[in-house]
Amino acid sequence: MRLQGKVALITGSGSGIGKATSLLFAQHGAKICVADINLKGAEETASEIRAKGGEAICVEADVTNAEHIQRMIHETINKFQKIDILFNNAGMSSPLFPIEELDEAHWDKIMAVNVKSIFLACKYAVPIMKKQGGGVIINTGSIIAVRPRPRQSAYLASKAAVVNLTKGIALEVAPYRIRVNCINPVAAETPLLEKILRDSTSQEADYQKEKEKYIASVPIGRLATADDVAYAALYLASDESSMLTGACINVDGGRGV
Repeated sequence: MRLQGKVALITGSGSGIGKATSLLFAQHGAKICVADINLKGAEETASEIRAKGGEAICVEADVTNAEHIQRMIHETINKFQKIDILFNNAGMSSPLFPIEELDEAHWDKIMAVNVKSIFLACKYAVPIMKKQGGGVIINTGSIIAVRPRPRQSAYLASKAAVVNLTKGIALEVAPYRIRVNCINPVAAETPLLEKILRDSTSQEADYQKEKEKYIASVPIGRLATADDVAYAALYLASDESSMLTGACINVDGGRGV
């Protein structure tokens, strides 16, 4: 039980990586606040945790909204009295756009969901962790921040920002025994990836070709799974990584090399 007695607040935990991490953290003894803009998905994750004997609450939260962020933090504190782990996992990707076709509103939305959300969550969680005498913050980046690819300008810019934001906050809060790290996954086999690729292609054959091309670019020969990322998050959340802060772990099968 690597997280026995810990309290974890995980955003974007109604599905995919967030859900897998919530279930894994609960399995290792953590109490979970499941936060997601999709309340139904959050409720399903929380119910699954409770069905397995764990403790969980769920909160509907738009992570780009300061009031929602404050509410999810307040509800976590109100229920569990502390926040040991904040996993800023919520994010959005994008279909592939040539730069001249990238809409300004789309750019702004990706920056809000992927970067502003982390700023807001840290803004309101860090004071709590300082009073507690420490804590752990994990941010979800992307391997595209390390190895940029074409037609993904907004997404790669947002994830590059996540990497440097992680490092900057890590240096700032290290004296308070708060560790801040980042996970850079390669594309994971989740419903989000299928949506991205289908939105970027017009036919089933094109979708399959695009997916196969992506897999071929990963030296280990497969996409990530949600569990691959969840286990990396478990390590970063646990005391086993007590000397890691400002680090970015590439869960990418070698694609970033």
